[in-house]
Amino acid sequence: MNRLTSLPAAIAALTMLLASTASAADFRLGLITPPQHIWTEAAEGFAADLAEATDGAHTVTTFPAQQLGNEAEMMQQLQTGALDMAFLTVAEVSNRVPDFGAFYAPFLATDLDHAGRILQSDLAARMLEDLPGKAGVVGIGYGMAGLRQIATKGEVSSAADLKGKKLRITPFKPILDFYNLLGAAPTPMPLPAVYDALANGQVNAIDMDAEPIWKLKYYEQADTVIVSNHMMFPMVGLVSAKVWKVMSEQDRALIAKLMKARLDECVATYIVKDAEWLEQVRGTGTAFLEVGPEFFGDVPAEWDKIWSQQSAVLGEMRDVAADTAE
Repeated sequence: MNRLTSLPAAIAALTMLLASTASAADFRLGLITPPQHIWTEAAEGFAADLAEATDGAHTVTTFPAQQLGNEAEMMQQLQTGALDMAFLTVAEVSNRVPDFGAFYAPFLATDLDHAGRILQSDLAARMLEDLPGKAGVVGIGYGMAGLRQIATKGEVSSAADLKGKKLRITPFKPILDFYNLLGAAPTPMPLPAVYDALANGQVNAIDMDAEPIWKLKYYEQADTVIVSNHMMFPMVGLVSAKVWKVMSEQDRALIAKLMKARLDECVATYIVKDAEWLEQVRGTGTAFLEVGPEFFGDVPAEWDKIWSQQSAVLGEMRDVAADTAE
């Protein structure tokens, strides 16, 4: 072998090695859900996938249960680059980009299969494209939790029974508006505080999906579960735009591929498991009241009036829902 001709190849190989070493990173990913939650499991699965795909060069440390702060604080950290990644509710994104509030339109999805199709729509993908410029984050894809239900202390037979009730919500305007229109007393509260709040009477109802009602045993403090399926509850996988900017194209492609796969898996899991969790709650003897849109009277229509002024895509979102319904 000619040493002169082999030297450039050796230098190139060394350069590639140094470049790969320099680009190695330990990313931090924050989320609000507890360790046993599907979102947390998806985040940990993504972390394992990335470490395996890069032979340990890239790792992800997950911080569940608000260890890095609430969602507003984590969004700020993403915007400054202090936090690399997060799985956040779409509601938090809607605080920065109001168009995303359209995902919370009452009775947008008829079931979880339908919710999944809405999240896979061209409209949903286009909305992610706005995030770097409007929120300082890169949207990789969507996950979700189950459709929303209401668990209450005491018996409930009509929406009038919810008027004035202190009802726990996640602290976001689309959900706040829904319950204000209903005449309840919506009370923003982080997930870890909910069980004790129900037990001590700080709140006497909660807006929640089936997974935490079952897994975190909220049913123990509730007398009635109103099975209404009244609202989607999407999640979005985010990367700091500042962090994304300095990544190589190869790393961007790999992270996007692996994270989106876990987000898609999250959606598929809820489609299968949500009904099972509800049946497990029913099996405890907790009273179930199954209702449809008529239970809420004119609240869904009034919500649309409010949000058609705040989300430019609400009408298009309703059209997408109609087009993807079976």
